[in-house]
Amino acid sequence: MGHDHGATVSPSENMEAFLNGLWKQNPVFVQVLGTCPTMAITNSARNAVAMGLATLFVLVFSNMLISMVRRLVQKQVRIATYILIIATFVTMVDYIIKAVSIDVYKALGPFIALIVVNCIILGRAEAFAGKNPVWQSILDGFGMGIGFFIALFCLGSVREILGAGTLFGFSLFGSNFQPWVLFLLPSGGFFTLASWLLVFAWWKERGKAKEAQA
Repeated sequence: MGHDHGATVSPSENMEAFLNGLWKQNPVFVQVLGTCPTMAITNSARNAVAMGLATLFVLVFSNMLISMVRRLVQKQVRIATYILIIATFVTMVDYIIKAVSIDVYKALGPFIALIVVNCIILGRAEAFAGKNPVWQSILDGFGMGIGFFIALFCLGSVREILGAGTLFGFSLFGSNFQPWVLFLLPSGGFFTLASWLLVFAWWKERGKAKEAQA
């Protein structure tokens, strides 16, 4: 979906740009993108929230800037320009996280820098921001970013609750709870993601069945 410069964009198109990332085209639960950071940093809700917010920030601002300069960039250097813009905002996020919390910064490790090559961000730059107006691109970035944030939080909270009996470090079940340490291991990440994918697929099919009956 692309629009010429100066074309009027309807409110419904703006809403669609925002809602697509939340539900219809959720980057994790539908497109199954960004699985490397999704698996690696969702062993706690805190890490999931930090990575989700970092990715949201980069998505929104890189989409905005790429949309602003899209007509000035030659096709031959398009991808290189997009990566440079994305890397600039990732560097900003890197310094912000380091300033806010060294513990979170250490926990996220190299995965902050890897946001630069996250297929979600580069994919939105190429498929959407490079072809659509600024406001619509910002909404697309918000939608995809919040969708990614929700997915990370769903995984991180389940893995921390079952794997450690805590949420954001606060004990939920008392000293008698026996944690399922499996959920803090990589294999637990795959199992949790698979379970959420099943739930998401079931919910979508349920919605389609209701629409068919209406």
